[in-house]
Amino acid sequence: MSESLINAVVLVVDDTPDTLALLHDALVESGYTVLVADNGLSALKISLEASPDIVLLDALMPGMDGFEVCRILKQDLNTRHIPVIFMTGLTESEHVVAGFSAGGIDYVTKPLSPVEVIARINTHLKNSRLINQTQGALDAFGQAAIAVLPKTGKIVWQTPLARQLIEKYMSHEDDLLIQDTPDALQEWVMQLHQGGERRLRPYIVHKPTGRLIFNAADLQSEEQWLILLREESETAQIEALRAIFNLTNRESEVLHWVILGKTDKSIGEILGTSPRTVNKHMEHVFTKLGVETRTAAASLAVNKLRSISGSNSFGVNE
Repeated sequence: MSESLINAVVLVVDDTPDTLALLHDALVESGYTVLVADNGLSALKISLEASPDIVLLDALMPGMDGFEVCRILKQDLNTRHIPVIFMTGLTESEHVVAGFSAGGIDYVTKPLSPVEVIARINTHLKNSRLINQTQGALDAFGQAAIAVLPKTGKIVWQTPLARQLIEKYMSHEDDLLIQDTPDALQEWVMQLHQGGERRLRPYIVHKPTGRLIFNAADLQSEEQWLILLREESETAQIEALRAIFNLTNRESEVLHWVILGKTDKSIGEILGTSPRTVNKHMEHVFTKLGVETRTAAASLAVNKLRSISGSNSFGVNE
């Protein structure tokens, strides 16, 4: 086992003592730290308190079964990132589908082969570590991004900015904080997964104040897909102009209204300043953009914005 996986914490959940003993010994011998639970409630408590790196979960248990345990784990922001592998003696398609629908990433069948179980755990832990590293980098740069399960469309992690944008554009008056994946977004991801060429256009949520665009960034993994979010609104465009051309806030506001065809007088009224001051700001904009006319400035700005935002899109109104 690679050094990065040594001491990884595995939670084994099964109501059969013999299965717990078999997996505990095999996993400890392979270098893992092992936690055990013999029922669903204990599994949830341990997952929340210890945050294991992966959960090996019996599908059928008395009381709360594994499917319900997995659903609860995936609904909690503190545990939804934990990969879940189901253990079951049932291989009928409906049980396999139930496992994936609940948020599981894989399943192994009983009677268990410890060698196979460990191989599956190794693979999923490596993928999970890579995904966590990616998430850390996205968090550090303030990127709006989510990771979703391709088969179900459910969000398994999201950066803080992504969470803010989803709540802003996809929450409802009676549910201001979204705890689960919005249905429309989930449907788009599942369509993306079912599409042969995986080339659906971006998913767009329209609001009167702007729109939120979801673009598939990485569809290579069969476990989790990376989706990038981008907000297009008056505020977002002004901020983008400021960043692209190194403008001041007021210069970017003036350029934004120039793009929309406003005159100096109209811009002055909008911003609460004089046309002369607006003209002065435009002179600075010309210098920074390397152009000489309003038309050239607007054209350059629009082309630059288009080049960083992409083109193909389709919209779904919320």
